[in-house]
Amino acid sequence: MAVQIAEVAECLLLIEREMRVQQLWSVEPPSAEAMASVTPFCVDSMPFEQWLQWIFVPRMKMIIEAGAALPSASGIQPMAEQVYGESNPQTRGLLKLLGEFDQLISDAN
Repeated sequence: MAVQIAEVAECLLLIEREMRVQQLWSVEPPSAEAMASVTPFCVDSMPFEQWLQWIFVPRMKMIIEAGAALPSASGIQPMAEQVYGESNPQTRGLLKLLGEFDQLISDAN
């Protein structure tokens, strides 16, 4: 399990790096109202990349740092494909990394 945690942590760092390279990483956080959304992926209140940056990555880092159990499933790549399109050359690297994340979570369970 420790190897899987390290792989998930590494994948999160790569996702963050790819988002920065593709200029999908923002300096300003979403509003408190946007962050309070209960809709999956906060689609009603923020762009997907903001959800990745401000909700997904921090929550996963908290899980890892706390030594808590990883999620039992992940389906982030299909959502990203829906948002960005499967053949968008700009986001191809991000889609690949999100798929790797999904696979790591699947393999951990």
